[in-house]
Parts: sequence; structure tokens; C-alpha cells
Amino acid sequence: MENPLGSSQPEESPLDFSQRLGLKFNNIGLLTRALTHRSYFNEHRDAIEDNERLEFLGDAVLDFLVAAWLYHRFPEMAEGQLTRLRAALVGNEQLAQFASELQLGQAMRLGHGEAENGGRDRFPLLGSTFEALIGALYLDQNIDVVWSFMDPILDTSVKKIMINQVEHHPKSILQEWSQSKGFGTPIYKTVGDSGPDHDKYFEVEVLIDGDKYGYGMGHSKQAAAKIAARDALEKLGLR
Repeated sequence: MENPLGSSQPEESPLDFSQRLGLKFNNIGLLTRALTHRSYFNEHRDAIEDNERLEFLGDAVLDFLVAAWLYHRFPEMAEGQLTRLRAALVGNEQLAQFASELQLGQAMRLGHGEAENGGRDRFPLLGSTFEALIGALYLDQNIDVVWSFMDPILDTSVKKIMINQVEHHPKSILQEWSQSKGFGTPIYKTVGDSGPDHDKYFEVEVLIDGDKYGYGMGHSKQAAAKIAARDALEKLGLR
């Protein structure tokens, strides 16, 4: 018999979802609410509440937890880089990626139209539902359980984010490290150039507190300086 509610029904029940993830909810109703989008709530009189309040709570829990996790995980990291990493880890796009990896979309309770329009794969919905899931887990148990759930997720993701940030912002990261150690701002010194004007290479060294930390060569002084900063970060074990 065809389901009269069509694709508004989740593909996976809250109980099945929790068992698949190994999350034991004392109150399965909290998880059900976390998975309930406003569109489903508006179409079903038996739905008690949508997940927007849990989303609000989960957002705050994640902000605190990720900050604490980074603080303990990277005891030598400068405040500026910690701030950038936290922003990257709690941004909606990254939260949606977490949700996708957990296949959260198939358990979301969506209204018929939202489901038909691809709501289970939409990043804004996935990210907000992930926040609601964290809010529900926190209320059902405690911050330690949320930490245990998030720890392997964060550990895997932060490495990728750090590689990306070092690739695109090596000079900023090196400067933050240098200043956090009381060395001041790194100095980039052009030590040579070679080749014809149309294909010239520049050689740059980066000096911190008078000592050479990195070397780079590129078609412009700026490119060479960026490579020198990456080289310094690698030698410092920050890349």
C-alpha cells in the first residue's frame, strides 16, 4: 500500500538512527524533536515541537565545546589561529558535512514539499539539524557524552582544515605563532633573484628574532614569501 504521506516520512526512524550511531537516548522524544523540521511540524498535528529551540541550544553547546576541545588539543597554538579553527569547525557548511557523514538526512522529519525539493541534502537544513542533535544529546545526558561523540569527528576534520589554512594563510599563522612566543613580527628578506625579466625567480628567507626559519622561491616576492612561511611552519611542526 502506498504511503499517503509520501516522502515527508523519514527514511530512518529516530530509534534506528540512534542505534546506528551508537547514541543511547534516555528520552527518545528529545531525539525525535531534534529531527523534526518546522515543515513537518506544520503538517502533522501529532508532532509536539519542531527542532528550532534545540538548534539554538546546540549552537551554544558546540561553540563552547569546540573552543574547549581546541584549547586542550593545541596547548601551544596562538589565540588567532584557535579562533579561525573554531569558526571553521562550527560554520554551517562544516556542520552540514558532519551531518552528511552521519547520513543524518535520511532520519530528518520533513514536510512533504521540503522532502520533495531535496531537503535531505540541503546544507542549511543538515547543519541546523546537526546543531539540534547536539542540543538534544546535551539535554538527555551531559557535556561529557557530547564531548565523547564529537571528539573523533573533530579530530578527523581539524587536520583537513589546518592543512587548508596553512596552504592559504601561512604568513598569518606564522606571525601569530611568532608573536605568541614574544618574537615579534617575522621579517621576509629577499636574498636573491635569477632568470630573465619575463621569467624571473625571487628567493626569500623568513627571519624570526634574527634567525632564519624558512626559505622560498617563486615568480614574485610575495609568492616566495608565502612558500618561505610554509617552509617555516613545516620545520616548526605546525603544518
